Amino acid sequence: MKLPTLTPGRLVVRRNRFVAEVALDDDRGVEAHCPNTGSMQGCKTPGSRVWLSPAENPERKLQWTWELVEADGVLVGLHTGRTNALAREAIETGVVQELRGYAGIRPEVRYGSENSRIDLLLTADGLPPCYVEVKNVTAAVDGGIGYFPDAVTTRGSKHLRELMEVVRDGGRGVIFFCVQRGDVAEVRPADHIDPVYGRTLREALAAGVEALAYRAEISPTEIRLVQRLPVVVA
Repeated sequence: MKLPTLTPGRLVVRRNRFVAEVALDDDRGVEAHCPNTGSMQGCKTPGSRVWLSPAENPERKLQWTWELVEADGVLVGLHTGRTNALAREAIETGVVQELRGYAGIRPEVRYGSENSRIDLLLTADGLPPCYVEVKNVTAAVDGGIGYFPDAVTTRGSKHLRELMEVVRDGGRGVIFFCVQRGDVAEVRPADHIDPVYGRTLREALAAGVEALAYRAEISPTEIRLVQRLPVVVA
């Protein structure tokens, strides 16, 4: 995925879930939309190097969007609005070998008894429909462990229940962790943050839901998923 031309700066403060204050390299102080409503654990330290994209709509209140941050010496992709497109691109180009063979991909299809929308629905003649729920991973600790979620997510547990229902009905259910940082070697549920999500993930895997994690290579010009990582729940 090619990124728009980004403007570098330094984070002053993440004021709240939606707004960050940034000092650009040309000494302008600006407010930027924060497209990540999680806790952004480890990714919001004042003074961190950040990159912003300009808003396409000149009428938008916040004329900048926070895209990347340098955390622990690596670039981290924060824009959760790009996560589904990254996963889709990796599936369509054959990077995700486990999901090859599907000719059709539809986003945001309504499904399930809890009235959800699946991120990606894959279809092909002779194959069961494959429901792919995509999650963005930005939280990590020393030792190369990436965690999801970085905040309590009742919605995330709901999606896992919906995927279990898909499997019971004869389809494929996939939870896909899109790891947008280069220092992660494995993904684990963040039991210390949301134990309910961790228990539900383990229940889903035992019921036949598949867990995939792919790590991205990130630069200020491009983000690409390149490598499968293990999902560890033991």
